Amino acid sequence: MATEWWSIEVFSAQTSAAAWRDSYGRSLIESALTNGASAWEWHDHSWGLVFEVEFADEEQWQAWRALPGTRAALDAVPDPVNGLVVFRGRGGSSGNPVPRGPRVSPGAA
Repeated sequence: MATEWWSIEVFSAQTSAAAWRDSYGRSLIESALTNGASAWEWHDHSWGLVFEVEFADEEQWQAWRALPGTRAALDAVPDPVNGLVVFRGRGGSSGNPVPRGPRVSPGAA
């Protein structure tokens, strides 16, 4: 059975993302698990944190995302305008471990 991971990135602002997790983390985990999540992980970063959660399918994810408690938690992130990114897949820093080199200009000879 294939599952899908979803990521919620929360950026720190005047208050830290860690303080947000202290306030809402338990309720997010509990509601995710009681609504079909099979796994979850927190990842701390210098800019904030990532909450990754695994559901069997998109319908379970959407149902959990629509819960009043989930919506309230996401509305309460430290910067609700620019400090929240939600997407399918694992967290934002899980890319290539080697930094990219400089790009060559298209007009370079």
